[in-house]
Amino acid sequence: MLYQLHEFNRTMLNPLIQWAEASSKLFSNPISPLTHTPFAQRIAAGYELIYRLGKDYIKPEFGITEVKVGTKQVGIIEEAALVKDFCKLIHFRKDLSDKARKDLKQPTILLVAPLSGHHSTLLRDTVRSLLEEHDVYITDWIDARMVPMTAGSFHLHDYIYYVQDFIRFLGPNVHVVSVCQPTVPVLAAISLMATAKDPMLPKSMTMMGGPIDPRKSPTQVNDLATTKPYSWFENKVIYSVPANYPGSGRRVYPGFLQHAGFVAMNPSRHAQSHWDFYMHLREGDNESAEEHRKFYDEYNAVLDMPAEYYLDTIKTVFQDFDLPRGTWMVEDKLVRPQDIKTVALLTVEGELDDISGSGQTRAALDLCSSIPAARKEHFEAEKCGHYGIFAGRRWREVISPKIGAFIKAHA
Repeated sequence: MLYQLHEFNRTMLNPLIQWAEASSKLFSNPISPLTHTPFAQRIAAGYELIYRLGKDYIKPEFGITEVKVGTKQVGIIEEAALVKDFCKLIHFRKDLSDKARKDLKQPTILLVAPLSGHHSTLLRDTVRSLLEEHDVYITDWIDARMVPMTAGSFHLHDYIYYVQDFIRFLGPNVHVVSVCQPTVPVLAAISLMATAKDPMLPKSMTMMGGPIDPRKSPTQVNDLATTKPYSWFENKVIYSVPANYPGSGRRVYPGFLQHAGFVAMNPSRHAQSHWDFYMHLREGDNESAEEHRKFYDEYNAVLDMPAEYYLDTIKTVFQDFDLPRGTWMVEDKLVRPQDIKTVALLTVEGELDDISGSGQTRAALDLCSSIPAARKEHFEAEKCGHYGIFAGRRWREVISPKIGAFIKAHA
């Protein structure tokens, strides 16, 4: 019933939210006479804060229309290269002739985005930086509430098979980059391909801030999974999609619960951020206010995860630690990272990461014991938190060039 109550609450609040939006514009639009009344700026700021605290946040656009290649700006065309029930493989194709694109000789990257609450657009900065010297594809996971029941279930092993399909689709010269949650299924996917001696193995895999071995430097995220029994997650956070969505009846971990968990990790930080936003509006600091809008337009846009996938991840990754223990069975196949021999491996961690603790991602280097030392590398980004690994100044100036150099060295 919680999901239905959430929808009912949003429906009831919608008139208030629309009124707050309209009132904000009445006190801020230059052509409105109310804009010129005393305290108009403060009133408008208060109404906009109410509006943004209560509004629905839809999936943002990537919005990448061009990128600098060498000394020229090149247009970008976003297109679906492959479509599956729970994911689209998006290609950011450079608007050049086939010959011109071939002459660039840019390595192909499969960027595997997390399926952990936020949309893949969270990696917009990641995509934009990598596009300058690479041909980039990204996994764009579909909100589970929008997937009809006829599509069937989606387990963790289905995620692994999707990754394998995308790798094979892009060919043997692809370089796989995974951010946070997908580092685990990506390592499993490539391990299984190596065990089967699949000729379509990628050239390299870069793993960034992921829970390869959550036993190392546990964080709040890890503690929640280990202090609650599996039955708690099964009974307390899984709900059915209401009838007003295409996925009606599907069991999911709702995005609004995930979002509440995100906020609960740093409530004072978010409260301060919203107060700062109000003050920026009052003072006419439109640039700072717009930065707030952009961040929370992305941060507050969440998706539902299939229940079976979410519960599989809780048990396999965070409770049983099957990957580092060497006990992970994907259906009837054992995941053996030690079978990977030819795929170069780069692990990236942030010094201040509070989602995937120090050493959790680096553990992949030890698990992949058959990869020669010359083809394995670790990089720790100083003074860098979890989101700083894939977005922001340190990502653009330090981490992205490091990944580009690694890919070039093993292309």
